[in-house]
Amino acid sequence: MPFANLKVPAGTLTSESKKKLQDAVTDAIVDVYGERARSTTLVLLEEVADGGWSLGGTILNEAMLGRV
Repeated sequence: MPFANLKVPAGTLTSESKKKLQDAVTDAIVDVYGERARSTTLVLLEEVADGGWSLGGTILNEAMLGRV
């Protein structure tokens, strides 16, 4: 079973954006493994609390990242 674990900043994606991202990841896996993989592909989208990210020592938050 293909498995993708995506971590995104909490509050930065709408329900529609989450679905679009999950569908795109599933489609990418199917492109590699073939259609037989679609029904067993698991995409886990985890939201990280605001301030729970840093890049190069700089804390990233929703205000900096914006809403997609």
